[in-house]
Amino acid sequence: MDVMIEAAHFGHHEADPRALLYYEWCQRVESGYAVADFEEEVHELARTDRPVPAACWRLLDKIERAPRLADWPYAEWRDAPGIGNGAASEQYSATLPDHELLDRIHGGWLGRRIGRTTDHEVDYAVLGLHLLERRGLDFDPDDVAAEWLERLPFLQTYTAERVAYRNLIDGFAPPDTATYRNPYREWIGALARADIHGYTHPGRPRRAAAAAARDASISHTGNGSWAAMWAAALTAAAFTDPTPAAALATAATVIPARSRLAVALSEVLADHAGGNSWEQATTAIHTRHAHYNRLHAIGNTCLIAAGLLWGEGDFTRTIDLTARGGWDADANAAIAGSVSGIRAGASGLPAAEYDGIADLARRTVRLTM
Repeated sequence: MDVMIEAAHFGHHEADPRALLYYEWCQRVESGYAVADFEEEVHELARTDRPVPAACWRLLDKIERAPRLADWPYAEWRDAPGIGNGAASEQYSATLPDHELLDRIHGGWLGRRIGRTTDHEVDYAVLGLHLLERRGLDFDPDDVAAEWLERLPFLQTYTAERVAYRNLIDGFAPPDTATYRNPYREWIGALARADIHGYTHPGRPRRAAAAAARDASISHTGNGSWAAMWAAALTAAAFTDPTPAAALATAATVIPARSRLAVALSEVLADHAGGNSWEQATTAIHTRHAHYNRLHAIGNTCLIAAGLLWGEGDFTRTIDLTARGGWDADANAAIAGSVSGIRAGASGLPAAEYDGIADLARRTVRLTM
């Protein structure tokens, strides 16, 4: 792929035809489509100072009709569209006493809040909690859409969520909201809002993953959705698995083994098993995934995994390493904070006062199965 065009070039790129063309071309390259021949024309249109909408849409139509490469080695979302529905085969269960469950869920909320540095990293978790309180744990994607339209301001959405929101307003329904001219569908948004499903399915990672898949389907597909399933399963497993490494192993079982995400995560695990330092591992992640946008789910998921592995169960060190890993540091540190906070429980965390967090924990406990 040619040198990436900076997102700032496009301004409000969710509505800019140059951005939609460029990022869709990137997405097709990354997921194994025969679009290399369009590179020069895409870059010429994308780099213009003023968009030429008609030309962008014509070329985008061609790109969207391009076939998959016959020798592509990875599983993509069209190869496994039904994944995430295997909740009935759940192998885990939470056996924590009520007081400990509350403490651990409280720890997850606190960890998310401590790990984040911007309010929107908490907003989606609260929105997800409200969805579950109103619609129940068996909510469907249309419930998510209704919740967004009622409670989520349009200008507080970004990338995949903003395009999905626009598609809702234009009359599309999930899952078409995730796929119609939404080139950000494998970016980090669904991952960043997934851990509420782990909180509400403690010790049940497959059920958590299935819930996250339904939530993600409004805005994400493929590795964007699988990253959300991974995060939800990871958070759920943190209640019962003995170590961060064990929880990561559990989370890996809910995503396709031949996906680009699974392969990328296996490389992080191999670096850890091989004795590499965190600095070496993080450099390797940035090198391997430099062709993706900094908000893509795959690279950021790897940075979360690295923070948890090299953090070795220490709450402060885990958040520190995850945030220092870069890319979408807010979202990454929030997820790592959730996992580490669940493991420690609120009673085991550094002293911190956040108004309303204990109430969120009590509301969450009432939803657990």
